Amino acid sequence: MFAFAYHRPRSLADAVGLLGAHEEAKPLAGGQTLIATLKQRLAAPGDLVDLAAVPELRAIALEDGRLVVGAMARHADVAASPLVRASLPALAALAGLIGDPAVRNRGTLGGSLANNDPSADYPAACLALAATIVTNRREIAAADFFTGLFETVLEPDEIVVRVMFPLGGEGAYAKFPNPASRYAMAGVFVWRGAGGSGEELVRVAVTGAGQGGVFRWAEAEAALAADFSAAALEPLGLPAEDMIEDIHGSGAYRAHLAGVMARRAVTRMAGAG
Repeated sequence: MFAFAYHRPRSLADAVGLLGAHEEAKPLAGGQTLIATLKQRLAAPGDLVDLAAVPELRAIALEDGRLVVGAMARHADVAASPLVRASLPALAALAGLIGDPAVRNRGTLGGSLANNDPSADYPAACLALAATIVTNRREIAAADFFTGLFETVLEPDEIVVRVMFPLGGEGAYAKFPNPASRYAMAGVFVWRGAGGSGEELVRVAVTGAGQGGVFRWAEAEAALAADFSAAALEPLGLPAEDMIEDIHGSGAYRAHLAGVMARRAVTRMAGAG
């Protein structure tokens, strides 16, 4: 690990100021990826700005018909929150599937989104639920936030402050985890609800499988809009050449897993109804 200066601001304004004042500064949320990267000497920031002591980043609340989750809310907080369980149970269930207890008690919502690991769980929820990511500068629709593997539209001194999830409709998340890391080898979040004009909308977001990171599966959305059943997804398939291929599985295997997870999520929703 290379040497760095450590900062622990007590307010969002101080954190933003530190990031702006130090050219190579990096914000530290849960540290589940950043600390490991530092240990491997794959990154050498001159300054780390720890966000753990900024209380305004941890709140979970209902505001104007939306569930608002602070960026520093830990996965375990989201999974256990009575508010999340009651208003958006699929999100609570997803948070409870992330990693292991140690990861869930350190990792954060904002850190996961800002890192945008292609196998992370939260990006699928944000896309499927049409969430809005709020930073210290602006509000960004989830559809515009993720731009590629480990890439987002965030600027160097921009911090995720909270995420706003619209309420209404129903959803479910199913994933096939890597047996060691618990990252998604394929995870699918399915949501359905009413659109602005009252028409039924379906969104299907896939994580862990695509070479470009999280994505919407438009073909599955169209099929489910016409017939919301697992059977409607049976004829569909994702192109294997567009899927991740590594030591854990081929592109064809991940394409198959994504189809299976999509059908499981739909079946779960049908069972809940």
